[in-house]
Amino acid sequence: MNILAKPNKHIWFKTTLIVLASTFLCACDALLQSKTDPNGIVYCSEGSPANFNPQLDTSGTTVDASSHQIYDRLIDFDPVTGDIVPALATSWLVSDDGKTYTFQLRQEVPFHKTDTFEPTRFFNAEDVLFSINRWRLVDHPYHEISGGRYPYTDSLNLRDLITQVNRINGYRVEITLNRPESSFLANLATDFAVILSAEYADKLILRNQKELIDYKPIGTGPYQLDSYRQDRYIRYTKHPEYWRHIELTDKLIFDITPSSSLRLAKLLTAECDAIALPAHSELEVIRKQEDLVLDEKPGLNVGFWAFNTSKPPFDNPLVRRALGMAIDKNALIEAIYFNSAVAAKNIVPRTSWAFQSDVRPLSYNPIAAKKLLREQGVPEHFSMTVWAMPVQRPYNPNALKMAELIQAYLQDVGIRVNIISYEWTTFRERLTEGLHDSVLIGWSADNGDPDNFYRPLLSCSAIKSGTNRAMWCSDEYDLLINKALEYTDISERTYFYGKANELLAEQLPLIPIAHASRYQAHRKNLDGLVINPYGGVRFGGVKKL
Repeated sequence: MNILAKPNKHIWFKTTLIVLASTFLCACDALLQSKTDPNGIVYCSEGSPANFNPQLDTSGTTVDASSHQIYDRLIDFDPVTGDIVPALATSWLVSDDGKTYTFQLRQEVPFHKTDTFEPTRFFNAEDVLFSINRWRLVDHPYHEISGGRYPYTDSLNLRDLITQVNRINGYRVEITLNRPESSFLANLATDFAVILSAEYADKLILRNQKELIDYKPIGTGPYQLDSYRQDRYIRYTKHPEYWRHIELTDKLIFDITPSSSLRLAKLLTAECDAIALPAHSELEVIRKQEDLVLDEKPGLNVGFWAFNTSKPPFDNPLVRRALGMAIDKNALIEAIYFNSAVAAKNIVPRTSWAFQSDVRPLSYNPIAAKKLLREQGVPEHFSMTVWAMPVQRPYNPNALKMAELIQAYLQDVGIRVNIISYEWTTFRERLTEGLHDSVLIGWSADNGDPDNFYRPLLSCSAIKSGTNRAMWCSDEYDLLINKALEYTDISERTYFYGKANELLAEQLPLIPIAHASRYQAHRKNLDGLVINPYGGVRFGGVKKL
């Protein structure tokens, strides 16, 4: 059998037609909403969120369901230009030494009002202090709620970077750092820097229901949570007093549909107005439909194969090099991405100013790989695991199939591979415990600063936070990437990231595989939906024509 053969498109299309037929016969509530309610949007999402607070989770599924629907941040990224723009903060000043940031807050911004909570005041400085101090201070009354893990901020050591968060007055906040850090503002604009309601938190303490802050959320965002049924749907209603005064539909529904082909079927039959993560094998079908739109942008992401360097023999960089030489990366890209990705040389994509074109990637050489493995004491028929994500992501649309291809490649060099996969939440929990030998996973940028790749993926602090899947800790690497943050001049920062790239090419804690394009498919009558290059989907400002 030719394991690298492309899928039979005729068989796939026939299967899709069968799915379509069954979909016509069993139309659900979402179909009626979409076809009969011009002021409601149905989005076919790929999975259930772990919670409704992106401070607690780096999963795109959780971010999509919460960050831009329920909450706002102090500052935002403009999705078109990438510039940092005002949000809940109308302006900010940075001290000459780069250590103090003063934010002027927007006034008369209302929080959501629900059956169980009616705010008595507008957003103010107390909400900023609560939202930051929750993840920053271990003795904060909410720090340990929902597990006490804040993977994004912990991976960047923001807890240690910030020395104080002070209320100057009701609408002015001052954040003091112990050292200048050039990526600080960018990190405050990410999906994870959401602002919660301190008043709601106080009410929940009185009710002894603190955990509800992450599962029955209150924010200032364009939509508020109405109801949620795991693996079925999320229903939102519009925030009638939303401060931005942009287009909002009365209802927003996430129709949770894990199957990519079923999401496409629902889009074709107008059960859904937009879908998450169209499969690369489906793109041509979407392009041919006159009533559908397929948007595409270069992806600020990287898909990679990471080795658990805390385990022998994967703690040996020569063993990691041999395993990398055993796979044909170009063949993997052709089989998995369908011409919608480019081969990765660095962990940062080619659009990043930190990208280093002269880094030479490993060449496919199974003979040399086998010889090197034996020289390093890895015996014939050695057994290892390759963990594969159970979900689709732009950076790896089919990790299970990629694992099967790698399994065949490694068999040729005398390595037996067991492929491991679990339900997505369990998968990530067990990865954090370090139970894997290697894993196929990736990262999508939350901002345009290259620090967003270098620290979360491979810094020592990111091991504990759970985003460093290689479990690799190098003092030399940390010194380089932290040194880069001391400068604002790009040429000076590029020098240190270049040195970091050279170290990664030598040590190979992970094998960068591909940078994939991002796609978003929706019906033509949906206006205002654009690909957000720096994170989750946004439905504020989206309407039906």
